[in-house]
Amino acid sequence: MPLLVVLGCQWGDEGKGKIVDVIAQEADLVARYQGGNNAGHTIVVGETKTVLHLIPAGVLNPKVECLIGNGLVVDPLVLEEEIRMLEAAGVEVRPRLRIAENAHLIVPYHKLLDLAQEKLRGAGKIGTTGRGIGGAYADKVARQGVRLGDYRDKAVFAEKIRSLDRFYQPLFRHIFHEKLPSPEEVVDQLWRVEPTIRPLLCDAVTLINQSLAQGRNVLCEGAQGMMLDIDFGTYPYVTSSSPSPGGVCTGLGIAPRHVQSVLGVAKAYTTRVGEGPFPTEIDGDVGVFLRAEGNEFGATTGRPRRCGWFDAPVVRRSVQVAGVTSIALTKLDVLDKFSEIQVCTHYLAPGGERIDLMPLGAMVLRQCRPVFETLPGWNTSTAAAETLEDLPGAARRYVDRIEDLVGARIDAVSVGANRQLTILRRATFF
Repeated sequence: MPLLVVLGCQWGDEGKGKIVDVIAQEADLVARYQGGNNAGHTIVVGETKTVLHLIPAGVLNPKVECLIGNGLVVDPLVLEEEIRMLEAAGVEVRPRLRIAENAHLIVPYHKLLDLAQEKLRGAGKIGTTGRGIGGAYADKVARQGVRLGDYRDKAVFAEKIRSLDRFYQPLFRHIFHEKLPSPEEVVDQLWRVEPTIRPLLCDAVTLINQSLAQGRNVLCEGAQGMMLDIDFGTYPYVTSSSPSPGGVCTGLGIAPRHVQSVLGVAKAYTTRVGEGPFPTEIDGDVGVFLRAEGNEFGATTGRPRRCGWFDAPVVRRSVQVAGVTSIALTKLDVLDKFSEIQVCTHYLAPGGERIDLMPLGAMVLRQCRPVFETLPGWNTSTAAAETLEDLPGAARRYVDRIEDLVGARIDAVSVGANRQLTILRRATFF
């Protein structure tokens, strides 16, 4: 029952899409287990760049089946657009894509709620993408959500939308002072994609468990990163789901005993988007240079990412919570032009206490001071390296030092955006 989980160890944007695309070449099924179209996975094959938001990153490997699990919240209009984008590029999608019938929908009310809540928060805003993710998860937990399976019966679908309308109308009218579209408008907008969505629906729990029982290679793909996990991240500046391995079990319907290998993806430096504490953030020209070299702009929103040095306490916490068995280190090449590179080894609390693991919560983290170790840079390109031994000496020592600091073996190193620019230390990941 070969199952591999690939998840992010920082605040997202670690390059999970590329790593999934590379490893999916030996997978039979790639299943995404959480998040929504607030995530963007960028894949470069040859001269072609593809940005995915909902469809698993294994889709560019033609023999791989793809599954959107029940742990996602799905904007059906975005999904249809993504399917058509891939098909226009010559990628066969529909015969290889299935959607869990018990996944929940993002409806227009959720996106309007997202924007209205951020406006109400003012200076205390969270920095959401405005895609309606939180509202959809909230309605799921409040037991008033609309599921993808509701596309099988228009009368049921329409009644659920009318029920949501009755809930949201007073809230928007009296609290947010905003006007909502009518339930008829919402139904008309969403139902037009029924011919695309309905044929893709399935009992995803049976599909993935049968795949495991048959000994097929199953890769489970997360969105965002562990530091945005609703339970373990920098709350409240987090996403609304669980990128952790716990999200794999609840988001796909598989037993914990199946999760035996966890590949954590970590960038060779650190970035985050939106609000919230960021101990190793770099201000000034160096931060701007790092952003430019790494093209650190959100694949989903286009927002510039905040950039900083590698933060070992952050990745150590992810290794601890997720049981990470090995690491894929990405974007090492972005550091090629630095003569010196800093790494945060630990934090100091206000009283001088050493902290080796990122605190669980934003308030405590804001008070921590990062302690840095300075390492020599290599001032030369790493793009031609095919093995770790091919890397410049200082680059190899940098990789070794990170491996020591986070307590997990580095089994893959990315030295460029393209699929081929990946150093693999293992013959197989399954």
